[in-house]
Amino acid sequence: MKAAVVRSFDQGPQYDSFELPAQPGPGDGVVVDVLAAALSPRVRSAASGGHYTSRGVLPMVPGLDGVGRLASGQRIYFFGASDTVGTMAEQALADDRLAVPVPDGVSSSVIAAGMLPAISAWVPLTKRAPILPGQSVLVLGATGTSGQLAVQIAKHLGAGEVIAVGRDPAGLDKARALGADQVVRWTATAGDVEAVARAASEVDIVLDYLWGDVTSKVMPLLCRHRQAESRALRWVLIGSAAGDEIALSSVLLRKRNLQILGSGQGASTTAEIFSVTPEIVAAFADRKLAVGLREVALADVATAWSARAEAGERVVFVP
Repeated sequence: MKAAVVRSFDQGPQYDSFELPAQPGPGDGVVVDVLAAALSPRVRSAASGGHYTSRGVLPMVPGLDGVGRLASGQRIYFFGASDTVGTMAEQALADDRLAVPVPDGVSSSVIAAGMLPAISAWVPLTKRAPILPGQSVLVLGATGTSGQLAVQIAKHLGAGEVIAVGRDPAGLDKARALGADQVVRWTATAGDVEAVARAASEVDIVLDYLWGDVTSKVMPLLCRHRQAESRALRWVLIGSAAGDEIALSSVLLRKRNLQILGSGQGASTTAEIFSVTPEIVAAFADRKLAVGLREVALADVATAWSARAEAGERVVFVP
């Protein structure tokens, strides 16, 4: 079969031949014909060998998940059964324990594009820091695909107010159109930090896709602006687009009820992460969630891999 194949972590995948195991054994997964598989930052990281779960095995086919068709004709959204034989291929091995039917009326590409970024917000808001009706949410990094879905999901799950922070003006306009009550543009100035702190001083939950220097600046000032020192603020780290480390004063944790959590593989089990997928599929099928995407033929993987995607747009490979 044809697939996107990584043979060196220093080079992106190439369209090449790659064979599945001749006869998958028990626990190896079920063969599906892939209909759509999305390119996400998480997939890029794994294909470069840089993700914290990478085992450094080559050659590999990237792709964690996708939409495929079983021999019965049923479409499913699935997690791959192998971290080296991924989903960016004509066929893949689906973990049949981690698969959910895709109903008619919603495209395979929409589900492929939206599921992982939607999971990144749905798990924190239902498992790690469950939201209560009417609570407020700050999304740090709201102009990318994950951040824009986080805005929608927070509203869908009952947030009373959602504040979106990001760099791209067009992306912030879209975040507002998708349900954000307030938007704040981040240009890394002192005024930006103050603006975020003023707008979000009384939020209940922060969904942080940035971390690094942004969080180092925003977290202390936001906490100092809170009127009630003991009011809980749950800060959920999801991504680290602005850096892997922050500077954090011990005083901040003693003087404020600040609860810092991580959300990702390890912080939650794979089964727990996948448990939210039926609700997400239903939300996409009911048009409660929207995602920007661009379909690309799998044969063009090398070109698309190195191209810069538009903000809020996810590339979806279709064999």
